[in-house]
Amino acid sequence: MKHEWRKHERALYLPKGVQELDVPTMTYLTLQGQGDPNTPTFSAQIQALYPVAYAIRMALKRGEVGDPYEYTVYPLEGVWTTTDGSRDATLNKAALAYTIMLRQPDQVTPDLFHWAVDQTRGKHPSPYLDQLQLTTYTAGPAVQATHVGSFDTEGETFAQMRAYLTAHGLTTVPTMGEYQHREIYLSDFRRVAPEKRKTTLRWRVRKN
Repeated sequence: MKHEWRKHERALYLPKGVQELDVPTMTYLTLQGQGDPNTPTFSAQIQALYPVAYAIRMALKRGEVGDPYEYTVYPLEGVWTTTDGSRDATLNKAALAYTIMLRQPDQVTPDLFHWAVDQTRGKHPSPYLDQLQLTTYTAGPAVQATHVGSFDTEGETFAQMRAYLTAHGLTTVPTMGEYQHREIYLSDFRRVAPEKRKTTLRWRVRKN
């Protein structure tokens, strides 16, 4: 049976309102970057992730590693911070620092990852392939909500999340190092109009 994240992991990716949850250990293809995401560089980095993810998917579907396993490729995610401390209305996009990523099934091993990168290098060469990493991370307690609209209006949803934190005695803590928040892109922002985009916003949290 094909594993589809939209059907089988709705609570993890498709919250209704502001939601508190415990995020389990997950493995990702990751790539670090810095600067304004509205640039060709950011698009090129994304384009380095997907061919590797699809090579892994096909290998697992064919049963080249254990029993055959079929799944839908997970959505693009990113963890974000700024190097100058700017936020919300004063955000300096040129100072953004990020890691973009695609979650991988538990069956993915380092050997399979390296094989997929080598396969991709011959078919879809990219200067970013050598910067890809296979990273396992446990986020733990978190608060999330789905934002509908442009990335520039995410502050509205973050305000709702902050109100939830205050009401429930929670504080944000950095994730995957010093990143401040996670974004999960439920819409393809290259094709979906800004006002219709859906993005799940997530903070890692702790009790006060």
